[in-house]
Amino acid sequence: MKLAKLIAQGIDVTETGLNETALNAGYDKAGSLTATIGSIIQTALGFVGFVVFAFILFAGFQWMTAGGNEEQVAKAKTMIKNAIIGFVIITAAYAIVYFVTAELMNTTGA
Repeated sequence: MKLAKLIAQGIDVTETGLNETALNAGYDKAGSLTATIGSIIQTALGFVGFVVFAFILFAGFQWMTAGGNEEQVAKAKTMIKNAIIGFVIITAAYAIVYFVTAELMNTTGA
């Protein structure tokens, strides 16, 4: 039921238990911008990890089914190397941003 319908029917939203359910599920009632951004970054990094895993898995499959074809083996090795390099770059970028943000927070006293 939508919030507007509940209010129109004179039902107090606090009586529905939605706030309690949200808090039990880990959602803050008054979520801050930093928490939202952190959640988005966490989701994005999880997705990146999945993509790296998928690329390495696909390249491994390609390598296993190469049947001695050196060109296909080289292509698979390159794909694995590029996936790992990309993951290292993204992880390093996250670490740098985290460090700079933490230092800014400490410096400004926020």
